Amino acid sequence: MMKSQSSKDRAAFDIINIVAGLALFLSPWLLGFATEPYAPWNAWIVGAAITVIAAAALFAFYEAEEWINLVLGVWSVVAPWVLGFSAVAAAMWAHLIAGIVVAVLAAGSIWFTHNHPLSTT
Repeated sequence: MMKSQSSKDRAAFDIINIVAGLALFLSPWLLGFATEPYAPWNAWIVGAAITVIAAAALFAFYEAEEWINLVLGVWSVVAPWVLGFSAVAAAMWAHLIAGIVVAVLAAGSIWFTHNHPLSTT
């Protein structure tokens, strides 16, 4: 039963979050939605923020960084509907996938930081 997350595991989570943040940041150009009104700006701002915060977490781990990435990941998931670009499939899927990855990894990091077991049995 895994009780806590090692610094090696946290680094892996942060590296994956960096990749997800960079993918979101680059997605308007790679997926062709850079001319939309709200989707690219959200991708650039949220992607850059996720990347910078995850990179900072590699050097000095603070739980607040994980909470911020959790919020950014959840925002990325709901942004297509809140900002009204859910009809742009490429933008919606880029935000949805990156947001889920970032939110799940941040939540997992928070969970394991508090020494919660994977199973209660």
